[in-house]
Amino acid sequence: MGKDKNALLILSGGMDSVTMLYEYADEIALAVTFDYGANHNRREIPLAQEHCMRLGIEHVVIPLGFIKNYFTSSLLSGAEYIPDGQYDEENMKSTVVPFRNGIMLSIACGIAESRGLKRVMMANHAGDHTIYPDCTLPFVEAMDKALQTGTWEHIHLDAPYTQITKSDIALRGHALGVDYSRTWSCYKGLEKHCGTCGTCRERKEAFTLAHLPDPTAYEE
Repeated sequence: MGKDKNALLILSGGMDSVTMLYEYADEIALAVTFDYGANHNRREIPLAQEHCMRLGIEHVVIPLGFIKNYFTSSLLSGAEYIPDGQYDEENMKSTVVPFRNGIMLSIACGIAESRGLKRVMMANHAGDHTIYPDCTLPFVEAMDKALQTGTWEHIHLDAPYTQITKSDIALRGHALGVDYSRTWSCYKGLEKHCGTCGTCRERKEAFTLAHLPDPTAYEE
């Protein structure tokens, strides 16, 4: 007998959340993608839709235009503002969208309770911790408590990748047959991955450390 489909997944269209979509497909009733005006949203969203169609999972896109209008981040300001270099705190701090995951999780939690679902899933991983405060284990634990306390059905936050690396995720996805050429990482959001920004470098490193071929088309 299959598992109950009682989870909502926040799905970006990137490597991590697409892998989680496939790994937990038997448990995911709904995938939600947020269009918040980031440079790369237009590249990610069609890929998120594609994978959901392939797996027969309902997918919705929710516009959050107010984030681009009122928040400050290079991720919202155009490709030319995205720094090249390593995926580390010093280099990537400008890409932080303040409390992005907190906002998205709050909305996802409301949708989950409205749909009678029990869990909200997010695909943060260990490599995000030093850069994004809303990807850390303390944040996950605090939001889990907030979601459970603030809902009649005690919605649970499930973030199973929190303490594993992106290369670990790549290995899981490879075993599941995930087509990583149909995922997006580059924060510049151009026609191809730039190959030089922090997220492109992190993507390359993940495949290298996992000893897997990188199927990504890069500008350089």
